[in-house]
Parts: sequence; structure tokens; C-alpha cells
Amino acid sequence: MNNVSVLFTLISTTYAIKPTGKNQQRVSIMKIRIDIDGSKQTLFVTLPMTPTVEDFSKQLPLTLILKDYDSTEKIADLPNKLTMQNSPDGYAGKAGDLTYYAPWGNLAFFYKDSAVGYANGLIFLGKLDAIPHAFKQKHPIKISISQIE
Repeated sequence: MNNVSVLFTLISTTYAIKPTGKNQQRVSIMKIRIDIDGSKQTLFVTLPMTPTVEDFSKQLPLTLILKDYDSTEKIADLPNKLTMQNSPDGYAGKAGDLTYYAPWGNLAFFYKDSAVGYANGLIFLGKLDAIPHAFKQKHPIKISISQIE
């Protein structure tokens, strides 16, 4: 078995969106840095701060094994299920998405668009800036996830 290690680090930041109107809305985001063992490639995922993303960040640090699912995504079970508070009923996973599948309690990194389209219980967490080649391989990938203070 060929394992590839991936290191995730979280950076929390805030930026402002200026809607057309009198009020300015502030939206918090979190950036996840992905370092792949044996590679000089660094990736980032931008996650808008939602109750589900906040719940995910509370589980860090984590070490997970990503396994291939349906030749479309890499998945890993989380130690605890995440809240679905204020989340839509479902989502259609797209290549480059980081999602949470509530019925199974797992993270899913889509490296291809979902073949089934819309899935009840799938929650969008964030978007990768690129899809690493390692995600497209069939073998499991070991990842470590931690937050930068």
C-alpha cells in the first residue's frame, strides 16, 4: 500500500463584502493549507465560516486516511459528526469541493464532479485552489490536519 501524507493547517481570517446598499456585510473565512508529503505542492482551501465549518475546526488537530470513493472523491470518517445547523438540505459535489456528508459523518474531497449530482445531506465546506494529483490515485492518502494559532 502506498500512503501519501498530507498536512492541513488552518488560517482564520475575515474579509468584507460590500453589497449594493447602505450596510457592509462582514463574512469570516478560514483557509486550510494542504502540504502533501514528498511534494513541493502547497494547496489551500477557502471555507466560509458556517456552523458546520466552526464545528469541524473544533475537532482539530486530526490525522485521517483518505480513501477513494466511486472514482470521484476521497473520503475519511471524522471522529464526531458535525452540526447541520443553517445548512441546506443537500448539494451537488463539484471537482475541487471539500464537503461533509452528514448521513455517514465523513469529509469528502471531490476530484471530479459528482456522477449522481445532488445528494441529500451533502454540505459544501470549501473550495480547493487546485486538485492534487495524489487525490486522483486509487490508493489511500494519510493526512494530518491542524490549526495555526
